[in-house]
Amino acid sequence: MGGAVSAGEDNDELIDNLKEAQYIRTELVEQAFRAIDRADYYLEEFKDNAYKDLAWKHGNIHLSAPCIYSEVMEALDLQPGLSFLNLGSGTGYLSSMVGLILGPFGVNHGVELHSDVIEYAKQKLDFFIKTSDSFDKFEFCEPSFVTGNCLEISPDCTQYDRVYCGAGVQKEHEDYMKNLLKVGGILVMPLEEKLTKITRTGPSAWETKKILAVSFAPLIQPNHADSGKSRLVHLPPVAVRSLQDLARIAIRGTIKKIIHQETMSKNGNGLKNPPRFKRRRVRRRRMETIVFLDKEVFASRISNPSDDNNNCEEIEDERREEEETKPSELKPDPPVNFLREKVLSLPLPDPLKYYLLYYREK
Repeated sequence: MGGAVSAGEDNDELIDNLKEAQYIRTELVEQAFRAIDRADYYLEEFKDNAYKDLAWKHGNIHLSAPCIYSEVMEALDLQPGLSFLNLGSGTGYLSSMVGLILGPFGVNHGVELHSDVIEYAKQKLDFFIKTSDSFDKFEFCEPSFVTGNCLEISPDCTQYDRVYCGAGVQKEHEDYMKNLLKVGGILVMPLEEKLTKITRTGPSAWETKKILAVSFAPLIQPNHADSGKSRLVHLPPVAVRSLQDLARIAIRGTIKKIIHQETMSKNGNGLKNPPRFKRRRVRRRRMETIVFLDKEVFASRISNPSDDNNNCEEIEDERREEEETKPSELKPDPPVNFLREKVLSLPLPDPLKYYLLYYREK
């Protein structure tokens, strides 16, 4: 489903359309959507459709419509440091956007039924970390994916602050999903053809809000025909970060603060000069008045005797202005990754520099 907003020419235009239609309403969600290009999660031959507000499916690979992901991200009310479980994590597109908000001290887990989709998600995650300049603008909570049926999660698993299910949930599985939540947590899922937000307000207390009508493929029921036994899904442990990782996070954070302070100092109040755009001139045109009188039509032109001269002068002015502004119309240089440049300039051994940059290729 989808089609709620117009197609965009690129990822930013798609996000502009989602904002205008009020699907994206908060700055954190907007930043996450702009940071990750939706087209990167499409197979090459289907990328022409990436910026349409439509779901996409090819084999086991599936992406929901952008308007759906927007509503999900807004409903989850994500904050840094929270734990997140994505049931039916698919390509990892949503999990990666969530990871940009959770930050380095969050938890980001996904369960996906199809092992080939898990491999696809890992490839896309690796591509994002190694090539996207957006990666250096955030502190990222990297998703961890496990293969299995999300209806067979081990009962001794930890509970989460936020849970999303990307498949249609029947009423008989509602309590199962709720039990994955901590008190104060939020669950978003398609429940009986409605995208539904459920907040756990107490050990046995819940608030439910219907967001919008949706159509999702239903959850696939576990199949025990082969062994007759349940194949429990064991979620990744909540690992404590190593001292080395903590040092990298702290160093990168300090460098970002230095860059911000230098920018503030250079620009005074921190506001950069607005980019120069070519000023659009509006050429005055003659006005024609059509007068209807009974069955005859009379056309008369209202003009000033000096209009012809003025029009010629304006054309000449416009031509001169275009010649003067030609240099500024060249395509701007690609944005500089200041964090990368600063790290590479530090008097450190190369292996340490590359570690600070997560061994990124760009």
